[in-house]
Amino acid sequence: MVIIRYLFRRYKFKITNFAWFRAKSSLRHGMQIKSTIALRAASMPAFAAALLAIAGCSGKSGPQAPPPPEVGVIKTVVQAVPVYEEYVGQTEAVDTVEIRARVSGILERQAFEDGGRVKKGDLLFVIDQQPFVVALAQAKAALAQVQAAHLNSKQILERVRPLLADEAISQQDLDAAVAREAADAANVDAAKAQVRTAELNLDYATIRAPRDGVISKALIKPGGLVNASTTLLTTLYSDGQIYVNFALSEQKLLELQRELKHNPGEEKSKLPPFHLKLVDGSEYKSSGKLNFVDAAVDPKSGTVQIRLLVPNPDRLLRAGQLVRVVFPSLEPLQAIRIPQRAVQELQGKRSVYVVDAEGKAAYREITATTRVGNDWVVEGGLKAGEMVIVDGTQKVRPGAPVKPVAATPEADGGAKQDAAKPAPAGSAH
Repeated sequence: MVIIRYLFRRYKFKITNFAWFRAKSSLRHGMQIKSTIALRAASMPAFAAALLAIAGCSGKSGPQAPPPPEVGVIKTVVQAVPVYEEYVGQTEAVDTVEIRARVSGILERQAFEDGGRVKKGDLLFVIDQQPFVVALAQAKAALAQVQAAHLNSKQILERVRPLLADEAISQQDLDAAVAREAADAANVDAAKAQVRTAELNLDYATIRAPRDGVISKALIKPGGLVNASTTLLTTLYSDGQIYVNFALSEQKLLELQRELKHNPGEEKSKLPPFHLKLVDGSEYKSSGKLNFVDAAVDPKSGTVQIRLLVPNPDRLLRAGQLVRVVFPSLEPLQAIRIPQRAVQELQGKRSVYVVDAEGKAAYREITATTRVGNDWVVEGGLKAGEMVIVDGTQKVRPGAPVKPVAATPEADGGAKQDAAKPAPAGSAH
């Protein structure tokens, strides 16, 4: 209406000015001016009617509100959920052998490649053998001397023994001959031992692998001095099987004992298998079995040392490697599982959107501390039968109406809430 009044006033003003100008310029055209004014005045109602029609059209209601957004929902179901606990573990070789020399000398040769695989009996190091060859020769020479002396004393004893019956010699002389022969026999035995020692030293100058495994790098290079029993040459690790060590809390150990009704270390076969996850998050294909439970609790940390024995056929695991030990609970938890993407996390709090009875989105805080696969296990905040918004949470606002549709298996990550199937072992994160 304001626009119409403005146009009308302006239009009328122009007509009046035009008529005045024409009347003042020439009286001859007075009739013509009147006709013009009358004609334009007659056209004013039609013009005003058109403007009113336009204004009437513009006065209709604005565009209609958009329909409620469509969101994917799932219906919560309380089901048996296997809960997995994770512990940080470290691998250890079942057999670790420190290679040390039994004799001293100059290292002459290294016969293996650093970090390579060796078999039992393979040559590893050779220490200079010449001093041991000479020592063996000396020991053999000394043995020959005492053997000759023993032979002489033995022959003397055989000659003087019959003379005692003829009283050709005294008993004292016979006793002296017997003692001499016994002493020479002992000297022979001692010399033989010296020869054996020299042979062993010569043999120890050649160092061989005591078992199959993977060998580390050589710590002494050829030309270096090796001291018997003190110089560490290298380390040999077994790799067919491997230990995994981790610490179990005292509280968890008590729970296991109550559930099993015995000490876990006494009947190891009754425990479920332990699964491993590597540092990249992938699951190790072989499961481990309980091998050792420490007899005492560490008073400083309140934990008990646990050891697993894990097959290592592909030799993927190495000693000292960090892994995650995944252990399933013996009794599944009765709880609700919802996909991880349905949960919003902010400042340590977790929440979801649900669809209430009026078809509106409602904000809901939940209690969830455990994840199984790609799902959160909800301990509180949700009830069975509620509709949780899984897809389209970015389109909803608390109290705003929504259009719920069932989430497809693909959109739900394949985790159906209406199927109480346990998650695969080792799926915890």
